[in-house]
Amino acid sequence: MNRLALTAAHVEAAVLGGAVLGGGGGGWIPEGLARGRLAVALGTVELISVDDLPPDSMIATAALVGAPSPKEQFVRPVDFIRAMRLLAERAGVRLGGIIANENGGGATVNGWLQAAALGLPVVDAPCNGRAHPTGLMGAMGLQRMEGYTSHQVAAGGNPAAGRYLEVYAAGAIRRAAFLIRTASIEAGGTVAVARDPVPLLYVRDHAAPGAIRQAIATGEAMLAARPRGGRAVMEATAGILGGQVADEGTVESVRLEVAGGYDVGTVQIRGRRGRYELTFWNEYMTLETDGERRATFPDLIATMNAEDSTPLATAEVAQGMRVAVLVVPRQRLILGAGMRDPELFMDVEHAVGKEVVRHVF
Repeated sequence: MNRLALTAAHVEAAVLGGAVLGGGGGGWIPEGLARGRLAVALGTVELISVDDLPPDSMIATAALVGAPSPKEQFVRPVDFIRAMRLLAERAGVRLGGIIANENGGGATVNGWLQAAALGLPVVDAPCNGRAHPTGLMGAMGLQRMEGYTSHQVAAGGNPAAGRYLEVYAAGAIRRAAFLIRTASIEAGGTVAVARDPVPLLYVRDHAAPGAIRQAIATGEAMLAARPRGGRAVMEATAGILGGQVADEGTVESVRLEVAGGYDVGTVQIRGRRGRYELTFWNEYMTLETDGERRATFPDLIATMNAEDSTPLATAEVAQGMRVAVLVVPRQRLILGAGMRDPELFMDVEHAVGKEVVRHVF
């Protein structure tokens, strides 16, 4: 038995550590704190391991889908709960637990609010232990299961602006994921998502067991180091994750555009030891130093404010900002099945215009 009753202290650590593991994506820190605190105030939220439920228990994924930068994004707490209830109803299953789709400033606490409202546990086995751009990367390999029917529900958008919608999609997982991404655009940029109930046994073998605790442990190390200053926090973060602070420097330029429901662009940094180019597709995808490749997704590439060590989303990075670049090799992360499928990385190459597959596989 490996059960943990989650508290407000766990929320702060999970969101902070999750924001690092977001690698520039995975949602916003303020939203993660707000939803996490609401969840533990609403009811008991218990984090359990994959060994704490019968293996045939049906487990659903909770996610937030969209791009970080759109200004009209609008998702209420009730939308997360509504999506999960609709999924159980439409898919005709009795849920035994909930998992997050990934780690991130908002994503690590995905499912906590729904768990509190519905009286379900959160299983410590997110689809992936770091944030990723596409729904298929968080599908735990289900897209390779012949004849599999995906069930996905999205809810979100501002009712006052006429943007609120609920979408239920069932069918081939790639098609369903495309419809959910399209729904996020129509809703103003982001939707709450519940998807793909599968047996716990499948989650155990294809997700990232232990990755939520890794986020909490990372956040706890960061919080403990705060009294010693920003540099100490960065070093503590790198130490616990087995990475390194590659450099610190000034952001010379940022190019960001919204395409297909994603934030896509590049960041140029002038560091102490060279010039750096980071590409991103919601999350950072590549890091190059003076034209030489230093890291490639799913390696973790994260930017942190050099003054106070706060992890930064790609949409937050601005020209003139002083940042540190943290790199953690993928071998040190807890990754799900979606990170082991070369076909899914072809989409990354198309999005950022860089070679990816040969650097990873």
